[in-house]
Amino acid sequence: MRSVVWLILLFVAAVVAALTLGDNDGLVTFYWAGWRLDLSLNFFVLAAIGIGLAAVSTVQAVNALLHLPERAREWRALRHERAAHAALREAMTESFSGRYTRAHKAATRALAIRGDAAGIATEHEFQTLARLLAAGSLHRLQDRVRRDELIEELLASPHRPLSPVDEGARLLAAEWALDDRDEARAESLLSELPPGAARRTQALRLKLQVARMSRRPSDALHTARLLAKHQAFSTVAAQGLLRSLAFEVLDTAHDIDQLRRAWQQLDPADRLDPFVASRASRRATAMGANSDARQWLLPLWERLAEVGAEGRAQLALALADAASGIGAEWLPRVEAAQRAHPVDGPVQAAAGAVLMACQLWGKARRPLELAAQDTALDARARRQAWRRLADLAREEGDVERAATCDRAAAAID
Repeated sequence: MRSVVWLILLFVAAVVAALTLGDNDGLVTFYWAGWRLDLSLNFFVLAAIGIGLAAVSTVQAVNALLHLPERAREWRALRHERAAHAALREAMTESFSGRYTRAHKAATRALAIRGDAAGIATEHEFQTLARLLAAGSLHRLQDRVRRDELIEELLASPHRPLSPVDEGARLLAAEWALDDRDEARAESLLSELPPGAARRTQALRLKLQVARMSRRPSDALHTARLLAKHQAFSTVAAQGLLRSLAFEVLDTAHDIDQLRRAWQQLDPADRLDPFVASRASRRATAMGANSDARQWLLPLWERLAEVGAEGRAQLALALADAASGIGAEWLPRVEAAQRAHPVDGPVQAAAGAVLMACQLWGKARRPLELAAQDTALDARARRQAWRRLADLAREEGDVERAATCDRAAAAID
């Protein structure tokens, strides 16, 4: 098709030339030192065009000849660059395939081919990627000495601000430090990241591991909440992780003042988790601060129907533990929950404990009996219900019934 187009253009040019030049009788005359030269206008135009083309071709040929050494150098550099990139791709392929010895050799070969070219951004990126591949292969091969040597070369880079490849090098080095259980080095590497890179999901994951490894549950909880906002976990996994970290924060308290500070440091969403609030309430009860325990349970008790069966059970059993010294203001709340959940063992156990603490012996017996006979209830809660029934029988002077309740409590595994 192309040849047909050129042929048509040639015929068009011939026709145009015949029409314009065929009847042209013009002359071009040159005078020089008594000499005269007459040329037809057509011949002069064709000669001028030919001479111009020849001059341009000559200049181009001379220019190409003069630049031949430079082109040869560029060709050699391009060949080396292609060989270096081929070696780098081979290193990546071998690394992804799990052949780490071959990957290290290929990355080393890429570095040897390319050589050092400090100050060139693309060269710095190539050198860093090749060293990262080599160091990653050595890490997989458990050769920590040579791996650390390569990492030190990378981290000694004078480039500021850090380029994306430098940020990646620090993230990988921090991950390898965590694999070595060296949380101090990992934290130091993460602190070198700029603010934008430090908020990325991978950086936050590493910070979470550092905080947990360093036994700093408050920092770990804060970082985990950021990750949950970034949707780094599924909803169920995020809830479980945040809950377990909140437990760790509460468990670090050794007295009631520390526990109060830990409770206030928690996010409002954590304080509205029935499992976290129950854990805090039990800790406060164990420290003799029943009023604090009940105060932390109150916001959730007001919406008991919304927390689910498991959350309701945790809140009810925590309230039962903290019933000692409870005030009469809790009676309407407990009785309302008892009416709303008449067959719920934990709620009945909590109602019985609260009514007994308020010395309402007649009302306390029935919910305690329901809780004690509920086989689905936690063994500890059932024992407490039987023991409260025994105490109630002693208050009424029924020694035989008290002994029966004590034996029933002792029989529960």
